[in-house]
Amino acid sequence: MQRIRLRYTKRGRLRFTSHRDFQRAFERALRRAEVPMAYSAGFTPHPKVSYANAAPTGTGSEAEYLEIALTEPRDPERLRALLDESMPGGLDIVEAVEARTSGLADRLTASVWELRLDGVAPEDARRAVDAFEAAESVEVQRRMKNGIRTFDARSAVASLETVEEDAATDSSPADRPTDRPCAILRLVVRHVTPAVRPDDVLSGLRAVADLAPPVPVAVTRLAQGLFDEETGTVTDPLAPDREAAATEPHTAAATAAATVPA
Repeated sequence: MQRIRLRYTKRGRLRFTSHRDFQRAFERALRRAEVPMAYSAGFTPHPKVSYANAAPTGTGSEAEYLEIALTEPRDPERLRALLDESMPGGLDIVEAVEARTSGLADRLTASVWELRLDGVAPEDARRAVDAFEAAESVEVQRRMKNGIRTFDARSAVASLETVEEDAATDSSPADRPTDRPCAILRLVVRHVTPAVRPDDVLSGLRAVADLAPPVPVAVTRLAQGLFDEETGTVTDPLAPDREAAATEPHTAAATAAATVPA
């Protein structure tokens, strides 16, 4: 059985698709591309697809991940192209690697988010960010299945800063809804329990500095992976698989040469 790990995006209007909507679209793409999927056992077999830490509905993303299991080996890049052709525009399959290491989900410990606050002056956003960063804790509330829950949104935030317009990631015109001046925030948040989402941080900014954007905030996940405490950066979770793929062919060739009779 071969395992392939994929990175995909949610751009433009497709950021409003739910995770279930994406699952249906992806399974249709698997059938259209005639991917030799492995299936689970039981009365209702389903394709072996493992989704990891999907972004909330309504947020864009450049870094969503999943893993599929195949019954026959396929070239990852060729498979990526076939699947991408079968997906709706905006749900793009942008990277594929063969899984050569374990624990993809364990390598998704933090996310980098971009928050576009249209109608908010950058200086007002900076004051709110400073107040949030200076606070030891920022309690917010969120409605969950069991009712309203109060939790600290500050402890999970590794960094929060304002960035200039020209430093923002150009993910999709539809994720930039107006041409008005606006404040753009870059947020790095650790994946904890309960999960602290970008809207929780926005609630925290409202609580500590009364920052309330006049229009819905455009939120895009730029990256997710292991959080490096020393550098404060989020690393690429597929890098270990690419590195293993680069070294294993050489190792295999050396092993084969060593076993050839003299």
